[in-house]
Formats: sequence, C-alpha cells, structure tokens
Amino acid sequence: MSMTIRKADDRGHARFGWLNARHTFSFGEYYDPAHMGFGPLRVINDDRIAPGGGFPTHPHADMEILTYVIDGALAHKDSLGNGSTIRPGEIQYMRAGTGIRHSEFNPSSSEPLRLLQIWVLPAERGTPPGYGQQRIDVLPVKNGLRLIASGDGRDGSVRIGQDVDLYAATLDGADTAELTPAPGRLGWVQVARGSVTLNGERLAEGDGAALSGETLLRLSDGDGAELLVFDMAP
Repeated sequence: MSMTIRKADDRGHARFGWLNARHTFSFGEYYDPAHMGFGPLRVINDDRIAPGGGFPTHPHADMEILTYVIDGALAHKDSLGNGSTIRPGEIQYMRAGTGIRHSEFNPSSSEPLRLLQIWVLPAERGTPPGYGQQRIDVLPVKNGLRLIASGDGRDGSVRIGQDVDLYAATLDGADTAELTPAPGRLGWVQVARGSVTLNGERLAEGDGAALSGETLLRLSDGDGAELLVFDMAP
C-alpha cells in the first residue's frame, strides 16, 4: 500500500498573459519524466483564464477529455456542432476519438475562470468522437461521493471510454467520504479548493495524491474542501 503526494507548488507552471496554468503531469513545454501520468490518467491542468481569454480552435485525437469548472464559466464550441457554456456544478466530457476540433473561452468581460482539465488515455483508439455534459447536483451521493464520470455511465454519470470512475465531493467540518477500491485498482485525489485529510495525510488546495494498493480511501476534516477522486484500472 502506498500514497505519494504531489504538492501544489511542485507542479509545472505556465503563464501566457491570459492563462495561468499549473500542470500536475508533463504537458506542453513542461516536461518531467518522473511525472508523465498515473495509470490511464495523463493530464490534470489547473487553468486560470483571464476575462475574454481562451484557447482558439485546435484539434485532439484519441483522448478522453473532462472539464470541471471551479469558478466562472467556460464557453465551448466544437466540430460536432456542440455549443454550450459549462459552469460550476457541471461536468463536461469530450471523446476526441478519430478527431475533433474545439475552442474554449472565458466569455466574461470581468470575471476570471478557473477549471481543471483532465485527460484520460482511452481503452480503444479510433472510436467516433463524442460529447456529453451533466449537472453534478442531480446525481446521487453514496458515502459522501457523487459519481460524475464512469466507464459504464451508471447512476447518471457521463460515460467515458476507459475503466475509470470519477467522483466529486465537497467536505466541511465533520463531513466524511469513503471509497473502497477493488483489489489492484489505482486511486488519485485532486484537491480543487480548500483542504482535507486523506488517510491521515493533510492535503491543501492544488495538492494531488497517487494511491496504489489502498483498501480504503477516507476523506475527513474538510475546510471548504472541493475535490475529485479517481478510481482507475492500472
């Protein structure tokens, strides 16, 4: 059993005027051979986008892409004809598959945007591209966790092309959340906001924790904590 903490300040950093980004794993011009991903989890980017800023139309292929908005709103358009705005309390999913083009912008003239962009390696390459979006607060809670994405789309979660269950949780004070992974599974906890205790270790905003061989993930003592929990095939 092991847990390795990836501290917020140790992540890669990129700043391009309108974008202030922290990279948990190697991405773009940030390269660290010791941090190339974890299991099928390839990217966790903590992006802060200035008002009016954003990514112009660009392509992706063979990647499962999830976007979790923390503050502000994200305007999305893609080559499948989707156009939507993603706000806190929603999860967006895009299957790049054989190829998709999209743009992402902060549509506000005054409010900043903060989001987590997550890339997961697909179980199969060359699948048709696709798109999904779901409100989180309408999904059921079990043991303090909401399942927001999964490989089978159960419980109203968005369905992704990989054996990954992604949960969201908000914890404060005496709130607790627990997950019991099946043997051989990998886990990752990413703190989006606030702080929380994971199996006795304190995690602050921006911290991540890689877990392997753990029979129980217990989250407690949250201080305004908002976080994502991944339960993954190796």
